[in-house]
Amino acid sequence: MAKILIADDDARVREMLEETLQELADEGVELILAGNGMEALEAIRQHRPELVFLDVLMPKMNGLEVCNAVRNQYGLKDVHIVMLTTEGQEYENRRLEEAGADRSMTKPLDPDDVYDTAVAVLRG
Repeated sequence: MAKILIADDDARVREMLEETLQELADEGVELILAGNGMEALEAIRQHRPELVFLDVLMPKMNGLEVCNAVRNQYGLKDVHIVMLTTEGQEYENRRLEEAGADRSMTKPLDPDDVYDTAVAVLRG
């Protein structure tokens, strides 16, 4: 069963992503939620999701640290990581790439873009 991790410290963003991806969940994709970086890293280690929507700015461990650990400490190259940034953080694109992110999306998120990204990664 395919798995998607939604990791964001803002409950509204997690809920919006969960609602956006509900159609995939209805088809059998497991949605996993995390509210901080430590939870996200543990969920990735435990569940090995195919796709992670990962907020950059989170407590306990930021998204860049999580992404870097996934890629370099645990060597998980097959986990597709989409970093979630806020407008005005474009300067971070180089840092996101260096940490191992596959893509970034700017908040506020476009639900159609989120869904299309998930479908492309899972059915890729």
